[in-house]
Amino acid sequence: MNIESIGTWAGEVYKALEVAEPRVLGLKALKKATKLKKDEIMAALGWLGREGKISIAEDDQEIVVTLV
Repeated sequence: MNIESIGTWAGEVYKALEVAEPRVLGLKALKKATKLKKDEIMAALGWLGREGKISIAEDDQEIVVTLV
């Protein structure tokens, strides 16, 4: 894992959220849409969260990510 990889994963997660309607996906749906592993998605979410591009919440014990 390196910074370049995390940036690439963040791009994949961002694209998956961008095409989703209404731009909201749970962690399971993100895994399915991106084919990334959980730790790769979590790193990508950290990147996107730091950039202020997503909102993260917990709904019924699942992480839900919204593109802002």
